[in-house]
Amino acid sequence: MADNRKHFNLEIHPTVFWVSAGLMVFFVLATLTNLERARETFNAVQSAISTSAGWFYVLSVNIYLGIVVYLLLSRYGHIRLGGTEAQPDFSYWGWFSMLFSAGMGIGLLFFSVAEPIYHYGAPPWGEGNTVASAELAMSVTFFHWGIHAWGLYGLMALGLAYFAYNQGLPLTIRSVFYPLIGERIHGGWGNAIDILAAVSTLFGLATSLGLGAQQVNAGLAYLFDVSQTTGTQVILIAAITGMATLSLVLGLDKGIRRLSQFNMIAAVALLLFVLFLGPTFRLLDAFVQNIGQYIVQLPRMSLWTEAYRQTEWQHSWSIFYWAWWIAWAPFVGVFVARISRGRTIREFLLGVLLVPTLMTFAWLTVFGNTALFEEMSAGGLVQAVNDNVSTALFVLLDRFPLASLTSGLGIVVVTVFFVTSSDSASFVVDIITSGGHPNPPVSQRIFWAILEGVIAAVLLLGGGLKALQTAVIVTGLPFAVILLLLGVSLLRGLRQAEGTKIRGDAPAKGP
Repeated sequence: MADNRKHFNLEIHPTVFWVSAGLMVFFVLATLTNLERARETFNAVQSAISTSAGWFYVLSVNIYLGIVVYLLLSRYGHIRLGGTEAQPDFSYWGWFSMLFSAGMGIGLLFFSVAEPIYHYGAPPWGEGNTVASAELAMSVTFFHWGIHAWGLYGLMALGLAYFAYNQGLPLTIRSVFYPLIGERIHGGWGNAIDILAAVSTLFGLATSLGLGAQQVNAGLAYLFDVSQTTGTQVILIAAITGMATLSLVLGLDKGIRRLSQFNMIAAVALLLFVLFLGPTFRLLDAFVQNIGQYIVQLPRMSLWTEAYRQTEWQHSWSIFYWAWWIAWAPFVGVFVARISRGRTIREFLLGVLLVPTLMTFAWLTVFGNTALFEEMSAGGLVQAVNDNVSTALFVLLDRFPLASLTSGLGIVVVTVFFVTSSDSASFVVDIITSGGHPNPPVSQRIFWAILEGVIAAVLLLGGGLKALQTAVIVTGLPFAVILLLLGVSLLRGLRQAEGTKIRGDAPAKGP
């Protein structure tokens, strides 16, 4: 990009880098100087946005998914990202591992037991603690972690990959808007888009890191009686951020790929343990039935806005999730685009939509349904989740043999997801703030990795889970608009290219 500059061996876009970093430093200092005021502000802002903009989040995520499904089935599906001669950089196994680790990771470990149990006791509609509420609990959990989330990830990633690999533009968010604003992507409008993307990514990641720290703390408390305090969680964030920095220094192929693949093996081992020592055949039955109920309930849940019964349930769950996924979209989008060169649009969208979704559903069924069956027969899990949501996974594992071993493995899996999310997000933020440089200097990645950890720690100090939720809801709202415009721009760009590169010919030279 023309306005990229080198400063002290750094490769940065000056405006995007310094404004993004400055905004984050200002947020950190403002929060730390008055923690009580920060808590009050976080609570007020979350309530205001959730109440007034919930409908917009609901409508937006459905539009994103609609655009992605259209492109999947359209005549554009055979276009190869990078041109007809491009070959994938990673095997399917490596690709899927990185997709899953980057896209869900920490959050899935945190909520796979806690969310179904919570919805069982307090469903969005109907009576709690019943067979019907157990069935609904899994449908709602599938809804929050299903194709809507991966649809918006796929939309962002496809737009980035297409304009970078087939149109010769930098791999950064502003490039996707070339069909709408043309050369102005190199000016103020483009700078604003990339700054918003960087800030959104940092807050989205901070939420995941905060949840991860709380869960690691809960696991250590179970195994070693470590105190569950905000101070302990801040120390954990510092330690694991250090690990992420080391992984980041190793680079994409050696660091993130190997860690992602290792964690997939560890996660699958934990899943198989619970599957085969738990109610195996009931879980297999549940997997099939859960998917069926998810499909049946999908139209209702997709457009439900709690208009006739204001219980605040949706604000705490669905709206939080949509904002979280949207805030994560720049990170996941750039990362997925970075690892997806050489695949056709149809192959890409099928992979992004279906494979991680089915893997997620399998995980949720094994852990969520095992927890539900335990609760319905012996009880105790609803109370545990209400007391401390972070302990849910470990309370469940305590019902199995070798509880200490499996809880230790659970801590390892959460920690590695923490590391892969942190180093992946640092890499992506660095790409954005460098103006699309595919391999920015390692020192810049270290800076962003450290800043991500600081933001997560500050949010925990400033209000815990409520502050984490507020951060993504606030940053997710403006980026929801950006994603809508991105969808329009991508469709326009594909139509404009129909006469020249619709067959996926060699990438064009950038403007």
